Amino acid sequence: MSKKIIIAILFILFVVLSISIIRMPDIGGESNPAYNDVTNYYIDNSREETGSMNIIAAIITDYRAFDTLGETTVLFSSIIAVFSVLSMKGDKHE
Repeated sequence: MSKKIIIAILFILFVVLSISIIRMPDIGGESNPAYNDVTNYYIDNSREETGSMNIIAAIITDYRAFDTLGETTVLFSSIIAVFSVLSMKGDKHE
């Protein structure tokens, strides 16, 4: 591809992303997509469905358990990888 086509594509992408950022709703506003029916469902039903007094703990351990398990697996895998790299001794040929 020529440089002009790449620059044109990047400029169009920049314009689209800039317009999207400008049009984003305020944080915590009711028009925010994150403020939806799921939030109200968790608040209304978490105590009865999970038996937990803490809504955050109910969401993490019951509603989103598989997601939390995946995040924990990635975290421990990265810790083990860093530990194994740092604990390696120098090459025997040196």
